[in-house]
Amino acid sequence: MVKAYAQEHIYKHPWERVTSASWRKFSDPENKRTLSHILEVDTLNHKLDTEAGKLYTTRALTIHTPGPWFVRKIVGQEICHCVESTVVDARSRSMQLTTRNMSLEKFIEVEEKIRYDPHPENPNGWTICKQETSIRIKPLSALASMAEKIEQRCVERFQQNSVKGREVMERMCKYLEAESSGISL
Repeated sequence: MVKAYAQEHIYKHPWERVTSASWRKFSDPENKRTLSHILEVDTLNHKLDTEAGKLYTTRALTIHTPGPWFVRKIVGQEICHCVESTVVDARSRSMQLTTRNMSLEKFIEVEEKIRYDPHPENPNGWTICKQETSIRIKPLSALASMAEKIEQRCVERFQQNSVKGREVMERMCKYLEAESSGISL
């Protein structure tokens, strides 16, 4: 069984600021406490296609193993390695991120897709963020009867982390706005 959810959020900031905040959210020291589930982020590859006006980036993320504590005990790992693929299309003003776990695949599959686009009602002032996440616990003899409950707990954890991520993005957008105005926070 797969648990999936989708959510939207409107940032009352222009697309350029929101996407800049997305790139900087993991490196800002103030965000380390809020995003404590993120342990490390490394850029593996980036390619700029000047003809198409697109930037392609691949990053490795090391995170605390998703889900409730007993899942970490069952799988025997405290950390999970993920790959984030990002495509920024400067011409259409779109940023798409897809993150998948690369470790723990025999136990759990997680895919998160986030897309930032100018809001249709205020394309120069607001940005719409669409997030879709799917979580699938693979049936194991020890987990088969609990798979649905574990998936639900994982969804709850991801939703909590999404709220934290939006808080960080809002803080980064305000910081970038102040920075561009020459104001220090």
